[in-house]
Amino acid sequence: MIEARPASRNVIPGQSYFSIDLRHPDNDTLEMLENEIRAALATIVAELKLDASLERICGQTPIAFHPQCIAAVRKAASMCGFASRDIVSGALHDAAYVSRVAPAGMIFVPCRDGISHNEEEFSSQEQCAKGAQVLLQAVLDFDGQLAERDQAGKSGR
Repeated sequence: MIEARPASRNVIPGQSYFSIDLRHPDNDTLEMLENEIRAALATIVAELKLDASLERICGQTPIAFHPQCIAAVRKAASMCGFASRDIVSGALHDAAYVSRVAPAGMIFVPCRDGISHNEEEFSSQEQCAKGAQVLLQAVLDFDGQLAERDQAGKSGR
C-alpha cells in the first residue's frame, strides 16, 4: 500500500505513507530485517533532512506446521501423481490457529500466473479438484498413521 498526500498528479506530495510486509520462516531473521529497515530509514531521513516514523502495526511469530502433516501432504501428492514443492506462507490462514491445538499443515493449489490474494487470482476447477484429491489422500494417510500408532500402543509394542 502506498499513499501520497496530496494525491494530485500536478503537485509534489508533502507526505507519503506506505506499508512493508516482512515475511520469513525464522523470527530472528524477521527482527534483523526490521532493524535494517529502521537503520536505512534513519540514514535516508538524516541525509535528506526529512521527518519520518516507522510503526509496527502487526507482528506474527512464524509457525512451523506439524512434520507428519507435511509428510502426509508430500506423500499424497506423489501418490496422486502430482508435482509438488514446499513453500512458506506468511499469511494468517486458519491452519496457523489450528496448529496451536492440533497437528496442521496446508495444501496450496496453483493460481494462474502465480497471483494469489488478489482479485486477479484464478485456479481452475481441475486444479481445485487435484488439491481436494491431495487433501483427501493426506487425511487418509495421516489417519492411517494414527490408527497404526494406536494399535501398536494397544498391543504393547
